[in-house]
Amino acid sequence: MNRLQYETSPYLLQHAHNPVDWYAWKPEAFERARAENKPILVSIGYSTCHWCHVMERESFENPDVAAYMNEHYINIKVDREERPDVDAIYMEACQILTGGGGWPLNCFLTPDTKPFYAGTYFPPRPAYNRPSWLQILQHLVGVWDTQRETALAQADKLLSHIRRNDDLFLRQAPETAPAPVFHPDGEWGGTLENLFYQMRERFDRVDGGFGGAPKFPSTMAIHFLLHYHWFTGHPEAREQAFLSLDKMIQGGIYDQLGGGFARYATDREWLIPHFEKMLYDNALLVTVLSEAYKLLQSTGTTAADQERAALYRDTIEETLDFIGREMTHTTGAFFSAQDADSEGVEGKFYVWTKPEIEQSLGDEAALFCAFYGVTDAGNWEHTNILWRPQAFGAFAAEQGLETAVLKRRLRASRETLFDLRRQRIPPGLDNKVLLAWNALQVSAYAAAYTALGREEYRTAAVQNIDFLLENLRADAPLELLHTWKDGRAQYAAVLDDYAFLIAALVDIWQITFNSRYLTWAEKYTEQVLSYFHDAESNMFFFTAAGQTDILLRKKELYDNATPSGNSTMVHNLQRLGILLDRRDWREQAANMLLILKEPVTRYPLSFERWAMAMLQEAYPMLEIAVLGTNAVEKALSLQQQCIPHKVIAAGSGLGETLPLLAGKPGDEEALIYVCRDYTCQKPVQTLAEFKDLIQTI
Repeated sequence: MNRLQYETSPYLLQHAHNPVDWYAWKPEAFERARAENKPILVSIGYSTCHWCHVMERESFENPDVAAYMNEHYINIKVDREERPDVDAIYMEACQILTGGGGWPLNCFLTPDTKPFYAGTYFPPRPAYNRPSWLQILQHLVGVWDTQRETALAQADKLLSHIRRNDDLFLRQAPETAPAPVFHPDGEWGGTLENLFYQMRERFDRVDGGFGGAPKFPSTMAIHFLLHYHWFTGHPEAREQAFLSLDKMIQGGIYDQLGGGFARYATDREWLIPHFEKMLYDNALLVTVLSEAYKLLQSTGTTAADQERAALYRDTIEETLDFIGREMTHTTGAFFSAQDADSEGVEGKFYVWTKPEIEQSLGDEAALFCAFYGVTDAGNWEHTNILWRPQAFGAFAAEQGLETAVLKRRLRASRETLFDLRRQRIPPGLDNKVLLAWNALQVSAYAAAYTALGREEYRTAAVQNIDFLLENLRADAPLELLHTWKDGRAQYAAVLDDYAFLIAALVDIWQITFNSRYLTWAEKYTEQVLSYFHDAESNMFFFTAAGQTDILLRKKELYDNATPSGNSTMVHNLQRLGILLDRRDWREQAANMLLILKEPVTRYPLSFERWAMAMLQEAYPMLEIAVLGTNAVEKALSLQQQCIPHKVIAAGSGLGETLPLLAGKPGDEEALIYVCRDYTCQKPVQTLAEFKDLIQTI
């Protein structure tokens, strides 16, 4: 066994038995590389990566290939989820060199960790217009031995490109920003209209989502569309958001038996997933589904709206059932991912043949197969991925059934098949706990609680946030760690960890009104401003000042599969700026938005959460203060309404010090104050009065 046997990452442990003399990303590897003046091979992947498994079987388990690697290279394995800071640097090097990227990522470095060559998957023999892995290894040994100056010059050139690309959108930033509060009839209104029409160009009006295959959920863009519709009344924004959610839920990307969404679909119609399930995707989808449900509850008037709201409610509940059942540690922490492969075969755990279903369901099989699109020929590799060609109501009408009866019969059939599926060998589980992804799931539980009012969702959110605050802290005050497994936390937290945790703390505070969570949010915001902020660009670095085991400090601006730490910090500064009356934080958020105004408007699907933050400047947040004996209960009931941009606080009205509450009297029947920029309307007491009031401001 190599040195990976001492690590906790499931991905690194998968490689612990390889004959390759792997190191983790630790000082001992770099010290040896410098001492022996050997190039470093850093191979980066993650536990649920299909092609990572393939390359391991084909090359890293081959004794002859491993012997060559051990003789000529210092070999380092990196879990990209455990070290996103390392992955970000070398992925960019690969993209510069090859025009693309992906995992496994194989990057060749000088002994001082500068990249001079990079690629992704290499086959064991020349194929797909690619050289074999051994050919690449031999070629680069030759370059290092006979053309070292060329390799070193390439490394310096690559590093220069990476540094320059990091500030691509920041070079022509305006020096000053306008005041931090904007209105829809000002410059931000026109900006948002242009942004929406740029996004609109990518609408798939047949199958939902954006663009063609492969198709990713684009959750934050859907969230933007819901809020854009709320404020502008634009019908197409609403239609596209709902169509996208409907089609995903009906498609194979959604696990029709066990709940939860796969990472992405390989086709345009959402039928064929890449079967891995990631914690963050499910967290973001639960969050947007909760918002969509509340929008329908607040504005939906038709039978179709009611059916759609029921669909979203069921999907939220099924997805969180999956998270609770399969992705939650006994401590309340959340695991990272489930593999696409089972027994080495992608999707094997999830698919069915029609005879299997007929044998299992008997007389109910015909109805089930008709509803879930099951055929003799199958829809994927001679098997069936379950999906829903029609909605419940339309199918029930065709079959002459009541919708409730149809749902009851299908539910019983799903339970039968689910129990049978549990007897199969399950996909691998990546059971490490990542701070950032856990925080996203906390926010998802909080959103689901406000939408559906189920107490177990608030309990799960509070249990997890308390776990994170207790177990992901470093020895130094206010320093956080990125990952935890088997009682061991390690690696310095990155910007995303802090930003998502701050957002989750605010979300938790707004469903508990426990002051400790708001206090922690304030402290960690100060920590980010002290150790991550770049005064020159007014953005935040991905890594903290003082971290010594990476080549450079990058700034991550794009919103990718998860929001960027920078765009999330804009949201945090907006919300906390109001809650804590920190005008300087609100001004900083406004300046960050102004800096990226042009790229966000031109490329909104790459800056989805930035677009959301711009909405919050154009349509400033409502400040809702509830004071009185039953303030907490009333504040929680208010949050079941669709109020896209708000902060809410609750207190007794006696000696309150929080700026949003201070100086406002309460009553035995709590008073509701609705304010903007600390200018408040006359308080009201009932939910009906509150609804009328927010329609007028």
